[in-house]
Amino acid sequence: MNLWRTLSGRRRAVALAGASALVAGGLVTIPVTAAQAATQCSIDYTTSDWPGGFTGTVTIRNLGDAVSSWNLGFTFPSSSQKVQQGWSAKWSQSGQNVTATNESYNGSLASGASTTIGFNGAWSGSNPKPTSFTLNGTVCNGGTPTTPPPSTPPPTTPPPTTPPPTTPPPTTPPPTTPPPTTPPPGTKVDNPYLGVKGYVNPEWKAKADAEPGGSRVSSNPTAVWLDRIAAIKGTTDSSSNGSMGVRDHLDKALAQGAGYIQFVIYNLPGRDCAALASNGELGPDDLPRYKAEYIDPIAAIQADPKYASLRIVNIIEIDSLPNLVTNTSGQPGGTAMCDTVKANGAYVNGVGYALNKLGAIGNVYNYIDAAHHGWIGWDSNFGPTANQLYAAATASGSTVKNVTGFIVNTANYSALKEPYVKITDSVNGQTVRQSKWIDWNQYVDELSFAQAFRNKLVQTGFESNIGMLIDTSRNGWGGTARPTGPGATTSVDTYVNGGRIDRRIHAGNWCNQAGAGLGERPKAAPEPGIDAYVWVKPPGESDGSSTLIPNDEGKGFDRMCDPTYTGNARNGNSLSGALPNAPISGAWFSAQFQELMKNAYPAL
Repeated sequence: MNLWRTLSGRRRAVALAGASALVAGGLVTIPVTAAQAATQCSIDYTTSDWPGGFTGTVTIRNLGDAVSSWNLGFTFPSSSQKVQQGWSAKWSQSGQNVTATNESYNGSLASGASTTIGFNGAWSGSNPKPTSFTLNGTVCNGGTPTTPPPSTPPPTTPPPTTPPPTTPPPTTPPPTTPPPTTPPPGTKVDNPYLGVKGYVNPEWKAKADAEPGGSRVSSNPTAVWLDRIAAIKGTTDSSSNGSMGVRDHLDKALAQGAGYIQFVIYNLPGRDCAALASNGELGPDDLPRYKAEYIDPIAAIQADPKYASLRIVNIIEIDSLPNLVTNTSGQPGGTAMCDTVKANGAYVNGVGYALNKLGAIGNVYNYIDAAHHGWIGWDSNFGPTANQLYAAATASGSTVKNVTGFIVNTANYSALKEPYVKITDSVNGQTVRQSKWIDWNQYVDELSFAQAFRNKLVQTGFESNIGMLIDTSRNGWGGTARPTGPGATTSVDTYVNGGRIDRRIHAGNWCNQAGAGLGERPKAAPEPGIDAYVWVKPPGESDGSSTLIPNDEGKGFDRMCDPTYTGNARNGNSLSGALPNAPISGAWFSAQFQELMKNAYPAL
């Protein structure tokens, strides 16, 4: 159990009742004057505690007239409790009195609207909850009206003349209720995928169901990609990623009775600095906009107490931090954009801010993208990438406590297991690491890489109970081309190429790969150290267009998606292996979906 994440706080209602303050079972009732009646509010205050510190999350709901600005006040019960760093409000503390004033972007609260703010704090001895909150100087009462005393006293009942009959005790003890086998909703767990069902995105399901045979796979949970600011509220156009917003998906998850839902947080400034197909809307200097217009609104919605029973999994910024290790100056295929975002800290500080903000929410689980074995499996990349991930996890006020784990192979094709090629194999006295395919890499598949990289991350400073996710949505490599045994021992190349499951031309190829198939279906805790196999990349969504297609989503044309492209230094100057006639990234690609089903392994 991840004990530091266990919610030690509970929802607190502050309600109006009577002429004096009464405390009973955590309910606080405080008088309020008629002049304050136009301001009504409720407060939800929760904490995630660890020794000497805690994260406080406060949701303010306006139950009175609309306000254009707000000022929240409360008093810590203990003089040891201190606000150290806050977000989504201007925080100050004098003695035990704490004040939070709105930021420019969240000051307006319509009647019935809410906003969520938070802070990191310190404590010693104990960390009791505040018992009263004010909004714009008025005590929050939960919107409960006062109840005047009755005009006449209630009738009294005379005592009975004879004692009431007594009931003999039962001859058998009352039944006891066995303890639940899973933690109650809202309780932080070590593995959010375990014991609950995942959310099925109805927009993806509708596209899959429209394909011949698609209903065989359409009930699998897939992730929701938030690849631009407009995706937060949802779009009204023919967006490649659908029209439902974050709140729409969360509401649907509740309606489905889902236990977890997955979002891909994917909009860093200068996004995908080494590729063009999935460049984003934000320039490399747009970190303030990333924080205020992208991360903050997502956090505000995910923190709504309405969704406290859901385990919200965030996949944090794929194809970002490893680029700072492998695709900057001096590396094969280094780009000027990667140099820029490394120099200005956009990736490191953006990821740190996202982790800090989203990690403050009690039912949120953050997994950082950690590339794949064919990217960072070499000794020269393995350790430096772990260090880079640690630097981001401890930037912008974040700590490693905000990291549930890491994900590998996101939207990629690396085989889960290679049964016929082991990195320890030799052919005619030569190690298979000398083959052109393996190219001195230390790993041949994602499972062995993920387990080894998890150990390295713990050694680097991450908590010992972190878990790994592996995206298996397109790494099945089944069908008639799948090998059934080792390759010929003529040379290391014939041995590896004849026996490897992954049929790509080069392990650096990543766009709409021909011959790929659906991989293992989503599954919790399949192997030691692995939290789940997941379908983060929804099968059937394109990686990028085969030719230039003008669009208003900021997505460019990358030659790695062109099947005629003969490659670059990053893929050994090999053919791209991409399928033809592909649409822009995120758009539905029917031909690819059909091929993925045909080559699924395990077979459908």
